[in-house]
Amino acid sequence: MIKKTVAALLAFFALTCWAAVDVNTATAADLDSIKGIGPGTSGKMLEERKASPFKNWADLVQRVPGIGDKRASKLSAEGLTVNGEAYKPGSTASTAEKKPAKASK
Repeated sequence: MIKKTVAALLAFFALTCWAAVDVNTATAADLDSIKGIGPGTSGKMLEERKASPFKNWADLVQRVPGIGDKRASKLSAEGLTVNGEAYKPGSTASTAEKKPAKASK
């Protein structure tokens, strides 16, 4: 019985340690706690958030310099969310709005 109780407590503790950090509600310290985000990136995120909250990952990628699809995927894997949503590859505007190549004459 004690082994099961200890195991349950350890499992609960492990789940509470890995909590998602939402970019729209996080402090600078919260953002800095995400592996891959330093003071420069967190500052850019907070500055952009002052203008208006991020709508989704596509909005974040578009407005924050230095964040692209690959980095967004890594940050999401480390626990960063936008409005509680994890990054989904191909969900950003940059991949959806590729311009067609010009035809040669």
